[in-house]
Amino acid sequence: MRLEVSCNDRVGLAKDILVVLEKYGINLIAIDASNKGFLYLQFAEISFEMLRELMPLIRKVESVHDVRTVSFMPSEQEHYALKTLLKTLPDSVFSLNSKGRIRIVNESALLTLNMAEHEVLDESLNHWVQGFNFSRWLSEPQVPAVASRVTINSNEYLAEMLPIYLPDDNDKTILAGAVVSLKSPARVGKQFNALQNQTTGFDNVLAVSDKMKDVLKQAKRMAQLDAPLLITGETGTGKELMARASHDASMRREHPFIAINCAALPDSVAEEELFGFVSNGQVVKRGFFEEAKGGTVFLDEIAEMSKAAQVKLLRLLQDGAFRRMGGDEEVRADVRIICSTQKNLAELCQAGEFREDLYYRIHVLSYHMPSLRERKVDVIPLTEMFLEHYSQQLSSPLRRISASCRDYLFTYAWPGNVRQLKNAIFRAVSMWDGSAELTVEQLKLPSYAEGFGYFDEEFEGTLDEAMKEYEANLLRRLYPAYPSTRQLAKKLGVSHTAIANKLRDYSISKKR
Repeated sequence: MRLEVSCNDRVGLAKDILVVLEKYGINLIAIDASNKGFLYLQFAEISFEMLRELMPLIRKVESVHDVRTVSFMPSEQEHYALKTLLKTLPDSVFSLNSKGRIRIVNESALLTLNMAEHEVLDESLNHWVQGFNFSRWLSEPQVPAVASRVTINSNEYLAEMLPIYLPDDNDKTILAGAVVSLKSPARVGKQFNALQNQTTGFDNVLAVSDKMKDVLKQAKRMAQLDAPLLITGETGTGKELMARASHDASMRREHPFIAINCAALPDSVAEEELFGFVSNGQVVKRGFFEEAKGGTVFLDEIAEMSKAAQVKLLRLLQDGAFRRMGGDEEVRADVRIICSTQKNLAELCQAGEFREDLYYRIHVLSYHMPSLRERKVDVIPLTEMFLEHYSQQLSSPLRRISASCRDYLFTYAWPGNVRQLKNAIFRAVSMWDGSAELTVEQLKLPSYAEGFGYFDEEFEGTLDEAMKEYEANLLRRLYPAYPSTRQLAKKLGVSHTAIANKLRDYSISKKR
């Protein structure tokens, strides 16, 4: 039970209220005094009848204006607000007493130490943190705020130490302890970039492997050149990320960046969406190339663009102009075009599926994004980056990666590349079960073997049973198209007697 007493401040007020509570045998659990004209009382639950008698008596106490029940005390609100804040912080936070012993610790800190709360409370922080002597710092005559590089289990952090001073009765301050927060190098880098307001697209591209560093070096140089750029690579390798980074690092950064997925544009509307539409001399729709004036148009999966749109894009690249659908007016296009594809455009040109002249127009500058299999060194740093990002975004404690999970991440084939890794980490963080470590089971990655594709780990049976199941399924699919034993036998290169026997064994017959 909690009461809020509206009152004027006077000496002895609290004592007079306690006298009223004592008459009813009520033991006070807590009391909060406010300098804004309120007094808060907390005691055990009482009956409604007793409360109805009690409140008028408290109102009769001198200087009391009113009394009402409330859901919580101000100190409780502050306590749980602080607890929630500490719980959601991605940084490790410790509150120390004046001797350097831990009084309060948040969940991220417990995960960093790999300890339970009861194991660290009242223990010296120097048991786990090397590189700074907390007790010596707190014993100085004047304790300053400091920052220092420290290590925990061979991992480096930036430690920020802030002393806590409380006023005494003589209007002086005494040292009560300190607050210590630990930041990972990745978080320090992000905060520095945000403070300097110098973040560009390429700052968001992680490159630890030599292969990715070479690509990044090429991309930064090409970003300054106002010429068509072609980015190739498997799905999920980050082609759009690099295109955006190239725009951000170019002279066109102040103008729009418009990304278009050519595979998602039906042939019937592709020209209209790209170049606009005119009806009865009036512009009904402005195309993407007009909307991006002065900026960059990113054509993702250019190999999927319709033949008609390819012709108009070729003319735009040749003359720097185009015509809207249904219009005769020439429209100048001040845009840079960046294209991407996961297909081999040269082979598509030979097969007549892509215009060769357009290929040479978009292939002025180019580079290839390596698959994650080709940059294995980047897998763990990327995992740590995504873990931190999604833990912060979803207000989830930052977890370590278990040793077995590290090995699994490094050896997995990653057919979906960085996008697959990113999605797997998001899924694991969003479904956090309270564990201190990221495990293989939490990733829920489908089994995959390079060169063979996905496979079923749950398969039970013998090789002979699997072969018979495959054979039966193949015959069921082919028999309707080759509806006689001789036709089917000729298609599969076996005798018609063998086919007849197999059809009988698998109970496959013509549908009537």
